[in-house]
Parts: sequence; structure tokens; C-alpha cells
Amino acid sequence: MLKPKAQFDKVTDITAKFLKQNDINAVILDVDNTLIDLDRKPLENIEKWVDSLKSEDIKICISSNSIKKKKITKIASILDVPFIYFSTKPLKRGLKKAKKILQEKNENIAEIGDQLFTDVLGANRMKMFSILTKPISEEKTKLGALKRRIEQIYLKKISK
Repeated sequence: MLKPKAQFDKVTDITAKFLKQNDINAVILDVDNTLIDLDRKPLENIEKWVDSLKSEDIKICISSNSIKKKKITKIASILDVPFIYFSTKPLKRGLKKAKKILQEKNENIAEIGDQLFTDVLGANRMKMFSILTKPISEEKTKLGALKRRIEQIYLKKISK
């Protein structure tokens, strides 16, 4: 349940061609450390990347666990995409809402994010195509750093 179907360094490395080859018609995007860094600075070229997916008729929705609606509204507005905040991943509630917005079958949706225990686990529980990206910036808390270390140990183990 924690094994991603694909891994990329950053979200902008994922091409429409890759998505289409995997029968993906829609993507659900995480925000923190996937689209924006921990200082809330958007990833370089993120608007261009989103526009390129839209031009290939790939639907997009944001699903963030953040409870900060203003922060999520801001990035969703910049990218001109719908959003769900306080998604509660890996629980299914928020991903079900995003699926309803996207109007696609689970197997035709990719969930893209930087965390194994929320994004990948949530996507796999929903039988969506899970894509793990590296976090944009390093964690600022000891608990966050510990979580990242556990994720790295697990990823090394499953890649053997």
C-alpha cells in the first residue's frame, strides 16, 4: 500500500505523454512541498506545467491536507484549478471529493504528492495511480525530518 506506481524528482518532470501512456486523464495534486515549498513559494514553471497538461485535456484538482484555506485558494487561483482543502489523506474523504470534481474513474486518476504516508497511501487505497515526488524543501521540524527519514529507509527497502 505504500509503494508508489511511479517516482519523479519534481511534479514538473511528469509529462502529459507519461500520463497518457498510463491511461491517466486527470491528476490530483498535493500542495505543500509538491507545488509550493515550505515558505509558500511556488515551484518554478508550475503554471507552465499545469497549462501544458490542460492543453492535453488532462483534468486537474488540488487536494491538500492543509487546513489553511487561504493558502490553498491562492495556489489554486494562480493555477486556475479546483481544490479541496483539509483533505485528510490517507483517508478517502477528500480524494472522493476530488474524484467527483474530476468525473473520472479511479484507475484513470493519478494522485501526485511528496509523502508516502498520505499521498501514496491515499491514492493506493483509492486504487488510483500513485506518483511520489521528492519534497521541494527540507523539513523544518524534528518530527518532519524523522518522518522523511523513515520514508527514505522504506523507499530504499522497496527499491531492492
